[in-house]
Amino acid sequence: MTASTGSAAYPSRPAERDAWILSRRGSQGSSAGRRLVSANRAYGAFVEDELDGDGVVRRVATILLTNRECPFRCLMCDLWQNTLAETVPAGAIAAQIDAALAELPAVDIIKLYNSGSFFDPRAIPPRDLPEIAARLRGFRRVIVECHPAFVGDDVGRFRDALKGQLEVAMGLETIHPEALERLNKRMTLESYARAADRLRELDVGIRAFVLVQPPFLPVAEAADWAVRSAEFAFDHGTGVVSLIPVRASNGALDALAQQGEFLPPRLATLEDAFDRSLALGRSRVFADTWDLKRFSTCPACFHAREQRLRTMNLTQRLMPRAGCATCHDT
Repeated sequence: MTASTGSAAYPSRPAERDAWILSRRGSQGSSAGRRLVSANRAYGAFVEDELDGDGVVRRVATILLTNRECPFRCLMCDLWQNTLAETVPAGAIAAQIDAALAELPAVDIIKLYNSGSFFDPRAIPPRDLPEIAARLRGFRRVIVECHPAFVGDDVGRFRDALKGQLEVAMGLETIHPEALERLNKRMTLESYARAADRLRELDVGIRAFVLVQPPFLPVAEAADWAVRSAEFAFDHGTGVVSLIPVRASNGALDALAQQGEFLPPRLATLEDAFDRSLALGRSRVFADTWDLKRFSTCPACFHAREQRLRTMNLTQRLMPRAGCATCHDT
């Protein structure tokens, strides 16, 4: 990244924003560049515990499918780093699922996350959906991710091809009007609400991703807006809200950070957002704990605070905050 490229102001028009974001991506193999992935294999697969809607902690398989990059250039996104430039060949996604499941322990809930929208025809060919559904008939719940713009007829057809419950995860991100527009997601609160209404009509579960401290949001109000966004999601039928602390390292956010336009959240901000969203008592709320250490500045209290968040994820019960005599960041 050149100095002039890095210092250019973030544009006001969407098309120019696309170019600004793309120009700040690193070269392939760099920390902010596209990684080498194959259409023949999912780029990740693992099993973890999650509290289900019936109050039981269950083992959940997550397969990170490899496919074409999302057409939207969201400012905060780093998922494009594990995508391809072209649509995968016919049958590739089913083969990825087969290979991943062969290496994972048996579970009855599965997440298929594909760095974009499961129902984007340029990411996963629609003709492959019946074959994919056939692989998933043994699961009691199937969770996929999708931009509201792609919530259409394929959702109902895929639901009908499954034996278990379908759940769609959508990125609500934030209900702060200026911040949402500037994230370049090409989505409004109205379009999100329409997609949520459609999913409810189809009897499809809804999971919402809410960002904690996205760019263009007053830092002092970050937890407030996360809680308000969770409330909006619940008002529109969401059964799960996942709180995602915003991470840099995608090129674009790093440039904004250099310009003073973005500051990653403190661990305490995520804790505040989680505590208050959970206290709403509306439905399940999870704090994303992946790479959590990057938000902590105090090794003395980090592990206790991390364990608290993990325990609250699995119990959905508020616990006392872990005090720290070293940093006092509670």
